[in-house]
Amino acid sequence: MKLIGFQLEVIEAGVTEGSLEIRDVHKQQKGLLHGGVVTTIADIVAGFSAYTLVPEDYNVVTGEIKISFLNPGLTNKVWAKGWVIKSGRKLNFCEAEVWEEFKGSKRILAKASTTMITLLPGDTGSVNIS
Repeated sequence: MKLIGFQLEVIEAGVTEGSLEIRDVHKQQKGLLHGGVVTTIADIVAGFSAYTLVPEDYNVVTGEIKISFLNPGLTNKVWAKGWVIKSGRKLNFCEAEVWEEFKGSKRILAKASTTMITLLPGDTGSVNIS
């Protein structure tokens, strides 16, 4: 998150929102926003949304992310929102959207579905979700 310059602006139980000022390093050929940046942003807001629902000494990692790219990123700033759609003891199922303002309207760039895995305190090894 810090590496790309993404800023979290809303952090509530089960919901996070943030934005990214686009720099040249975020772009691919012809100046379009790189899909990896869009995916990273979706992962950040989904992950933090799940993280807000686990006990303080627990951690959350991404188990799976599925993303659909709907429009190319063409402007200098994007926003993202992530939320938990189903919370569980070991798994949190989340969704995220990334959008931009384009020609005066909000335009969706991508939608993502994620599965976030809750890790017990001190757990850094393999994850057993059974």
